[in-house]
Amino acid sequence: MKRAACLLMISLAFMSGCTERDRMYRESRVLMDTFCTITVAGSSEEKARKAINSGFAEIEKLDGLLNYFSEDSEITAVNRAAGIRPVRVSRETLDIVKKAVHISEITGGAFDPTIAPVVSLWKFSKDVSAPSVPPEDAVADALRYVDYRKIKINTAASEIYLAEKGMALDLGGIAKGYAADRAVEAVKAEGIKAALVAVAGDIRGFGLNPSGQGWRLGIQDPRPAAVSERPWEDVFATLELRDKAISTSGDYQRFFIKDGRRYFHILDPGTGFPADTDLISVTVIAPEGYVTDSLATAVFVLGVEKGMKLLESMGIDGILVCAGKKILLTENLRGKVNILNTAYQAVNYSP
Repeated sequence: MKRAACLLMISLAFMSGCTERDRMYRESRVLMDTFCTITVAGSSEEKARKAINSGFAEIEKLDGLLNYFSEDSEITAVNRAAGIRPVRVSRETLDIVKKAVHISEITGGAFDPTIAPVVSLWKFSKDVSAPSVPPEDAVADALRYVDYRKIKINTAASEIYLAEKGMALDLGGIAKGYAADRAVEAVKAEGIKAALVAVAGDIRGFGLNPSGQGWRLGIQDPRPAAVSERPWEDVFATLELRDKAISTSGDYQRFFIKDGRRYFHILDPGTGFPADTDLISVTVIAPEGYVTDSLATAVFVLGVEKGMKLLESMGIDGILVCAGKKILLTENLRGKVNILNTAYQAVNYSP
């Protein structure tokens, strides 16, 4: 349901602003089936490395608990027991599932972590010989098991129960943002005053970089003029992140073209097919990563009108890009986004 994200940290320009007492330390590892990068600002390499290790340890822990593809994860245990019995889980798994259900509720099901049976039918590949569009009857059958309201949570017993056999949870649309949140807390606990955690493109930062500014981020161009071997470096806009999280969903990360139609991995839980939307990219900025991660998907599914209404009602910032390269900004972001590519034009949104 969720994409490998599409944000680029632009930090080389800040290195020259670092002093001997205040420098940036960065490390990347492969966790949660993606690249994770933790950058911290500090005066001591030993302290910075300890904080980085703490952040990665938190991400690794969550990977073990939440991995849909692991036979040993708690999510797999919950899925295996669907329609049979509740499963006792860790406080982390309980917490993220509760958050996922809450996001499902406020988005009217545009985000739904029980979409796993439908996701399993799709294979998004640019290889024309690979399986692509599943039969409509198979999608319709899988949709019978998609309903976040059938997730039963017993907080007192720390148990999760999927009420119908055949249901399954896939937290791919919220787990990376949640992991960034938890990693940030782990880094803060080590006394670090400024850091940036990126789990793929679900990013959360706090404090100021060593030059005394917010973290500068670029948003990937969803329709670049030419194919690049490093598309994540092709950005159409930049902005500054201060004590916030940011995530992007788009129709360009995992997709294939068949019979002239683009099929992409952001599925509408109501239809089981790629979202029929007027958007090609959605970026959400909010205080917490689990919110940006899940809402970026939900807003994409909802489309411009409903998506903008949802963001504005929640007081959450968003950058919505339409197929004609028109950019819509929530009110608080106007004047704060630097558009680099003149093919894109910011327009006023009027419901």
